[in-house]
Amino acid sequence: MAAESLNPRVASPQNRDDVVAILVSAFSDDPTWSWAFPDPSLRAAQHGRLWGLFVEGAMRYPWVWLTPGNTATSVWIPPNGTDLSEEQEAALEPTIVEMLGADASPVMDAFELFDQAHPRDVPHFYLSLLGTSAEHRGRGYGLGLLAENLRRIDEAAMPAYLEASNPANVPLYERHGFEVRGSFRLPGDGPKVVTMWRDAASLG
Repeated sequence: MAAESLNPRVASPQNRDDVVAILVSAFSDDPTWSWAFPDPSLRAAQHGRLWGLFVEGAMRYPWVWLTPGNTATSVWIPPNGTDLSEEQEAALEPTIVEMLGADASPVMDAFELFDQAHPRDVPHFYLSLLGTSAEHRGRGYGLGLLAENLRRIDEAAMPAYLEASNPANVPLYERHGFEVRGSFRLPGDGPKVVTMWRDAASLG
């Protein structure tokens, strides 16, 4: 799938549910997010609430993208932006507690580990979420969208950062110029998350 053939569009607030639905489908069997929400009978609804918060937070900026046919989506936070508004940040922990009860503490600790690993010294684009709906996997939609996003980021001469919640995806990101920065393991028997950085393109 050639990136230029995708013609992705910036998602509007009216596309919020479409973006969330793709992410729910994409992350249903993700090692990190199935660890955080282990009950498969509840996971889709729980992921829907969680991703809803992060999609709404990201939609404060024009960097949530959809492919034609809503096959894939990417959720970026631009330089000096934040994942969540102050109100959404305040709602995150109560939402997790409501969904997980006594099991919420490790998940909140996991969010703290994500935050601690996130570099703050250099402005950058942050790939919060990238997902292809399960029925469209394997056709290049997600990576094509990523390539198109990175082309625009290169035009802005900015670096980019992401966390690979599934280490199996690390080689795919490496093909697009990301390098492993580090890793951390989630609480208890949690999976490993790999952090990755992509330097700004030289346009000289």
